[in-house]
Amino acid sequence: MARFFRTTTVLLLAAGTALAACTGPAPESGTTAAGTPASSSGPAQSSGPAQSSGPAQSSGPAQSPGTVQSSDPAQDPPTGWGPLASDAAAARAAVAQMDLEEKAGQVLVDHYSGTDPEAQLALARKLHLGGVMIMGGNVPTTGTSAADTDKLARVVAGFQKVLSDGRDWPGIVAVDQEGGMVQRLKQPLTEWPAPMALGAAGDPALTRRAQAAMDAELARLGFTMNFSPVADVTTGASDPTIGSRSFGDDPDAVAGHTVAALAGALDAGVLPAVKHFPGHGSVATDSHVGLPVQESSLRELSARDWVPFRDAVKAGAPMVMMGHVSVPELEEGVPASLSAASYRALEGLGFSGVAVTDALNMGAVTASYPQGRAAVEALRAGADLLLMPQAIAPAHAAIVEAVRSGEVPAARLDEAAAKVGTMMLWQQRLAASASASAPASGEASGEGPDRPRVPPAAPGAGRDVGLEAARSAVTVVTGKCDGALVSGKLRIEGGTPQDRARLRTAAGKAGLDVAGSAASSGKETLVRLLGSGTATGTGDIVVALDAPWGLAGSTARTARIALYGRTPESFAALADVLAGKAEAPGKLPAGAGRYPRGAGCP
Repeated sequence: MARFFRTTTVLLLAAGTALAACTGPAPESGTTAAGTPASSSGPAQSSGPAQSSGPAQSSGPAQSPGTVQSSDPAQDPPTGWGPLASDAAAARAAVAQMDLEEKAGQVLVDHYSGTDPEAQLALARKLHLGGVMIMGGNVPTTGTSAADTDKLARVVAGFQKVLSDGRDWPGIVAVDQEGGMVQRLKQPLTEWPAPMALGAAGDPALTRRAQAAMDAELARLGFTMNFSPVADVTTGASDPTIGSRSFGDDPDAVAGHTVAALAGALDAGVLPAVKHFPGHGSVATDSHVGLPVQESSLRELSARDWVPFRDAVKAGAPMVMMGHVSVPELEEGVPASLSAASYRALEGLGFSGVAVTDALNMGAVTASYPQGRAAVEALRAGADLLLMPQAIAPAHAAIVEAVRSGEVPAARLDEAAAKVGTMMLWQQRLAASASASAPASGEASGEGPDRPRVPPAAPGAGRDVGLEAARSAVTVVTGKCDGALVSGKLRIEGGTPQDRARLRTAAGKAGLDVAGSAASSGKETLVRLLGSGTATGTGDIVVALDAPWGLAGSTARTARIALYGRTPESFAALADVLAGKAEAPGKLPAGAGRYPRGAGCP
């Protein structure tokens, strides 16, 4: 069977692979250099796997960011979400030769505990899994607790060898690396401020470069997928889950940054997942714990939460994550990730790529759908990729039994498995293009100067971009906009020990005199660090390290500052503003109490 996969796919992909080696990705349609939506002549007909049910699929624009296009689109047209018709045909042919157990494994992405992958490797081989998710607890570390990137690369390579065995496409080795509070891989990789920092910077071109730099470091380690960017529009302090993971509270601005981040990921050859449809930033329950209920009407959702998803689909998003949010107007009491009506709503935006569930081991699902039941319900509803079931073996067995019994049509599983294979065939070619030698400055790459190829990068290679993002984000919400904000010695309170240590180091480099642990007799400026988005405090200067909501309830005699990050680069940017060595160009990307969106220095 493996020989059949090789023969069939090589014949179908020979022309496309050769072209990729020569020309790189073709020009992006529907986006500008900054990754923001541009006018389009309309969608082209999708040539991916046919839907077994639901409305007719729209394929989005004729070309998506990063697509490697045939020299003869009439013979090998793009699907509208990244891959080519030849990718879809090759995947369908391969899936047709799989047995039921192999197909069931193809649509599952598992997770595991600890840093020893051996048991998970055996399980992945036994169940023919499509992929594995690397969480923070899986990352091997050095004696200093930093990630051991050499060992991690070997772990990823080991999974890739097992996951791709017998297939012509790479396995899914995925990670959650958004920046801010959600980044599983930290030093020596670049640490990134929260996505809200990029919203404060207000420059989609910077967002694109930051995402590309982040994903280039992941590509170097062998990752093929990053569950990022977050397209949710936050509603502020009432949003307990997304917060600074969002680019902001303005739907159009969030859409611009989402599309830019999507483009940046594809520049680096790593698959992005736009998340969490139908929108998690406007509900008051954390889906890790319980089932959020979206009280807004579909009209309200379309005008707010769905704007970034709609624009991402138009830009050719290959994958959208379905969140565990119930929308009563679609299907009351059922998480969107398990709701056929919710998948139809996503298709109604023109989406025809891979729909992936949020992790199926979260509280919003496990309370009502034990063992493998959630996987069956999600697949039947329209999911193509099932992420992190509560227990993988029961989920796999439940899918097999559901297909055998007719509860899930065999065609639905075939469609899902083929879509995943189609996407991974394209990712393989996309990554090869990103790894090719980048053209000289100003030289055409086969897709115009606005579509750079970003090759895999060493851990920490993105720190300059991280520093630029941090400097561009610092927002003085109240206080003077020029000159030093610190008089006398700087006293630091609040935050974590690491936060305080990083600010002390940065302040010293900026020439500030930092007070010791005991109160001094001279003049001091107290800087209070707020560690969470809703925390409040009192000081001469109050700094929100996460979301800025707590600034409204804080007492600050000199200044209120939003930083949106806790990285060394974020604290370096803050120290320079405190010392009067740099301006604070950021603007609040979301309102914080009495301080409206857009507040900041002119």
